[in-house]
Amino acid sequence: MPRDSAFLVAVLRKGFRKETFEEILEELSELTRSAGGAIVGQITSAIERPTSNLFISQGKLLEIKAKTKQVGANVLIFNVDLSPIQARNIESITGIRAVDRTGLIIDIFARRAQSRAGRLQVELAQLVYLLPRLVGYGVIMSRTGGGIGTRGPGEQKLEVDRRKTRDRIGRVKKELEKLKTHQRLVRKRRQRKAFPLVAIVGYTNSGKSALLNALTGANVLVEDKLFATLDPTTRILSTPGKKDILLTDTVGFLANLPHTLVQAFLATLEEVTDADVLVHVLDISNPSCHSQYESVWKVLEELKAETKPSVLALNKIDLLDEVQVQQISRKYLGGVPISAKYKLNLGRLVEKIHESIERKEAQLEYESTHSTAL
Repeated sequence: MPRDSAFLVAVLRKGFRKETFEEILEELSELTRSAGGAIVGQITSAIERPTSNLFISQGKLLEIKAKTKQVGANVLIFNVDLSPIQARNIESITGIRAVDRTGLIIDIFARRAQSRAGRLQVELAQLVYLLPRLVGYGVIMSRTGGGIGTRGPGEQKLEVDRRKTRDRIGRVKKELEKLKTHQRLVRKRRQRKAFPLVAIVGYTNSGKSALLNALTGANVLVEDKLFATLDPTTRILSTPGKKDILLTDTVGFLANLPHTLVQAFLATLEEVTDADVLVHVLDISNPSCHSQYESVWKVLEELKAETKPSVLALNKIDLLDEVQVQQISRKYLGGVPISAKYKLNLGRLVEKIHESIERKEAQLEYESTHSTAL
């Protein structure tokens, strides 16, 4: 399938957000490449407030139209969310598809989902997102023959009929409920075996899958792409003289992860809410590592998992010098500097994980004893 020629549009509201255009474009570029797009151009726009019909000014949009013609772009990719009316008006003026942040992330999820549950969760998120956008949307989609924002899980073409879409939403929800019931039974069986469950969480592309592989010898896909992992993978970690534990990899978090996606992937993220201990993997080689750290905690708060015992893994020390590692370690006291890629200092990380599990078990035993005494 030919790659989309993508033109990036980075919009920043004056005095509204902390990011710079450079940071916005860097993440937007990564997302676009993860969706299979080839970037042919980009533009920035600082605005006081979004307009109701185009989000940006008409003058800026006409400038974008001229530039996209020069470079042969066939899709505009925005770092913001567009209303259905804004997207349609932009497409009408430019003559090419307009994909917003949520649409782009859903598209990446569609490419990544492997399991039955993952595909259904992606499809539900897509259908709910597309339903209010289908008036006039079919014309653009029928011209493209596929591409970013037009693919369902497994690369199938998305449905553009509103009645059929509503019917499909109902069927997918029923199928997901059946699967959720099965997944809960699987988790209960694990709990009966008395294996502590440890969930690996972190910003997308922070090295979570690499860490799971390094600790357990699992063969989980490791790619330098956002959302390389979508479906949770669980493996046993055995340590001599210690209790076996279950380690599970989870979908990567993202700054301002659309609420619809958090809801759609709640079944996947239940691995986080069910965990006894969290291992938070932080890519300390990334200049935006602290904002990524904060973004992960925001998602954990949304999942009501922020109070769980956690171990911070300061990953990718192989990309920094010793002085930089020491400086960052002082900032994140208690964090364990590691390299998942080169298996550096993993023994200390495993020790910290077991210490957290033992503390939690001791606390539960204490609470159980005292509640019985009362």
